[in-house]
Amino acid sequence: MEIAIYGAGSMGTVLGSFLCKAGIASDLISDDKKHIAVLKTAGAKIGGAVSFSTPPFDSTGGRGSALLPEEVSQKYDIIFLLTKQWDNAVTAQTLKNHLKPGGVICTMQNGLPEPGLAEILGEERVLGCVCIWGANKTSDGEADLVSKAGRVHFKLGCLTESHAMLGSVQEILEKIGHVKIERNFIGARWSKLLINAAFSGISTITGLSFGRIASGRISGRFALEVIRECIEVCRSAGITIERVQGKFPAEFMYFKSPLKRSILSFIMGIAMKNYGKIKSGMLHDLDRGRTCEIDSINGAVCKAGKKYHVPTPVNDKIVELVHSIERGERRYCPENLQELLLL
Repeated sequence: MEIAIYGAGSMGTVLGSFLCKAGIASDLISDDKKHIAVLKTAGAKIGGAVSFSTPPFDSTGGRGSALLPEEVSQKYDIIFLLTKQWDNAVTAQTLKNHLKPGGVICTMQNGLPEPGLAEILGEERVLGCVCIWGANKTSDGEADLVSKAGRVHFKLGCLTESHAMLGSVQEILEKIGHVKIERNFIGARWSKLLINAAFSGISTITGLSFGRIASGRISGRFALEVIRECIEVCRSAGITIERVQGKFPAEFMYFKSPLKRSILSFIMGIAMKNYGKIKSGMLHDLDRGRTCEIDSINGAVCKAGKKYHVPTPVNDKIVELVHSIERGERRYCPENLQELLLL
């Protein structure tokens, strides 16, 4: 099969490098010219929880190519999509021209990207994948796997009951880690989204790591409030959230009493121990003066809340604060938590 990774940043580079190591050729595509130049001439260096290098992505030796978007000329059976979501409408139209008959986009983006992509491409062209691992780009051509090597998991699914390409995508990704095909894929999406909204959202307004958020009295409290709003939205939408991190029911994280919240705070601190040093990738966008993905994460919760008439004040405020930071009206810092206390 012809495979491409569209959006070869931190996670895309790690994904493509693992596939290369497993003997599966894939083209790595990014608009980062310096990064692509290094991948094309020197290959990738992957660190963090693992340590290995790849040969150059120069299409020789059965390997894929490192390409800028304007250099893509062929059609693919599978395109793994890892770009930021704000350009999804344009990206979908572009990638539509690079799919073979029967080819699919498998989006690995955060949030709930599948419905929007399906509006343009059709449900039969869209698969979704929740990545239960993380990565950081450290330099041009270099990225770190920030999850333990044995804990690289994928949850794969689609918007319909089944899809002919699920097995093929599963076979490819199982070269890297465990893949579970989720029949309740929207529930799997929400399982990841509520964690992203809670920790990436608060990390983006504070600059704190996930571990600091989980252990902080105020930050931990509002992380749980974000999760509670997600659960309330899903209840109204009739969505059953899959187990969080594959371990415990999401409904267990729902609370109304201060006692239950205290118990959950203690459990959350333990559960987030393996992710203690991770910070939101959106902070890198803010540092570079770029628009970040907050509308596709906490904003997705707010949008669903409006649709199902569920108030989401904490998620609303986080989105508002991040846009204020983007406009240069404030900076990310722990003091922004005081804004949440005023709700």
